Amino acid sequence: MNREIIFHGEYFIEFYKTLETKVKEKFQYVFQLIKQVERVPKKFLSPITGYEGLFEIRVEYQSNIYRVFCCFDKGKLIVLFNGFQKKTQKTPTKEIEKAMKLKE
Repeated sequence: MNREIIFHGEYFIEFYKTLETKVKEKFQYVFQLIKQVERVPKKFLSPITGYEGLFEIRVEYQSNIYRVFCCFDKGKLIVLFNGFQKKTQKTPTKEIEKAMKLKE
């Protein structure tokens, strides 16, 4: 398995630049998993309920939770969209809607 990860616009890059080094390292680890493992554990990559084809990459560091929305393209590519730090139990609807617009 060798999935390619591509970025849609600068959304993820801009988010990534704001992160601490340790959080960036965790994202790199999760990206390597996604590239190499056929069935990525749900802890790191899971579908967003009610939004067809939209997934979130999950990274936790200390007590912070980070999410990046993505989708598959032809089963192999993961296209990364907007990222954010999750501050509540529920994923913000405006972030999901932004990702769905980018996905289109």
